[in-house]
Amino acid sequence: MKHCVVIGGGVVGLTTAWALLERGHAVTLLERDEAVAQGASRANGGQLSYRYVSPLADAGVPLKALRWLLDPDGPLRFKPEASRAQWAWLIAFLRNCRGPVNRRSTERLLALGAYSQAAFARLQAEAQLGDTIALRTPGKLVVYRNSTEFARAAARANAGLEQALSHDDCVALEPALADTEATLAGGIFTPGEAVADCHAFCAALHARLSQRERFRGRLGARVDGLLRDGRGAVRGVSTGLAEVGADAVVLAAGLASRALAATVGVALPLYPLKGYSLTAPIGPGHRPPEVSVTDFEKKILYARIGHELRVAAMVDLVGDDASLDAGRLASLQRSVRATFPHAADYDRATPWAGLRPATPSGAPILGASGVSGLWLNVGHGALGFTFSFATANIVAELVSGRASPLPLDGLTL
Repeated sequence: MKHCVVIGGGVVGLTTAWALLERGHAVTLLERDEAVAQGASRANGGQLSYRYVSPLADAGVPLKALRWLLDPDGPLRFKPEASRAQWAWLIAFLRNCRGPVNRRSTERLLALGAYSQAAFARLQAEAQLGDTIALRTPGKLVVYRNSTEFARAAARANAGLEQALSHDDCVALEPALADTEATLAGGIFTPGEAVADCHAFCAALHARLSQRERFRGRLGARVDGLLRDGRGAVRGVSTGLAEVGADAVVLAAGLASRALAATVGVALPLYPLKGYSLTAPIGPGHRPPEVSVTDFEKKILYARIGHELRVAAMVDLVGDDASLDAGRLASLQRSVRATFPHAADYDRATPWAGLRPATPSGAPILGASGVSGLWLNVGHGALGFTFSFATANIVAELVSGRASPLPLDGLTL
């Protein structure tokens, strides 16, 4: 048995703590905020998209990005910084914007998604979280406005897992689409994809963890540095108030992982992709989509979570700025009212903005850091909720001295 310190109380850190406990280790989880899931896990899209995992970096994306930047309601904003990290990340991202690279990345992520779906089912059975997380499996419908984009997607659709639908088929599947102002070229439907409340999941899992004998959770514990022994191996952390020794330290703190890794000479290629969401109450007179819907061109997703509609969108490359931009929120309001005008009470929507820690390739970074005693579970981008169950198990196996259950090609530092 090892004593493991997990840094980060979002969905990635909490699932990692659970996976380590399941393998017989003692775990101390350290979270800088006074509650869990206050970062990218707070109000994300809520979709568990195990089969819709294609990374942002793809052929044609740079040209699309130029059009998006000229569109006031476009999904992308970019603010140049005098930052070597920003430009190094962008250059690496552009190198990944090639069809063959994207296809290889997608294959890896599809395998990760399938493993994560099975791992989530096991965790659900073991943790018995019940109805607290508003879990549903309505399937996912990706709708296309552009006929050329839809034709490409339909040609790539996996006939065994995905269904290519016409405009009328989309409306028949999801009647709320009859209210949209646009005529859709079509859609790709994937049965079995799920939605859930990520924040509620984190709170419920933390409660279960706190009942375990070998678990200790410390909230409001900001990690100031990593402790090293005489041979340079990481042997614990400093929280400012106390030092916590460990046999293994797992970085699962999202963007905050960059600065901590840098203190021991590890450079993590992470950059924040800022996203926004609206959480709008659903009343008796509203007609929300029951299926999980993603608007491909506008990069907006819609998921009914309990009695609320979660709308999440946008990729802003603006540095470490998590503030609510009134202009971006107004843009999101315009788009959602044109697509699902009667779905929820948008006037009472709660806005949120968060920073998603992304790698240039779109794949998370797992396993060894290159420094003995320090392990990585970072870089999940917009798919942290989806991939967390898989990556937690992979990292827990590696920390335990066993082989990864999946090939790690393309998933390591």
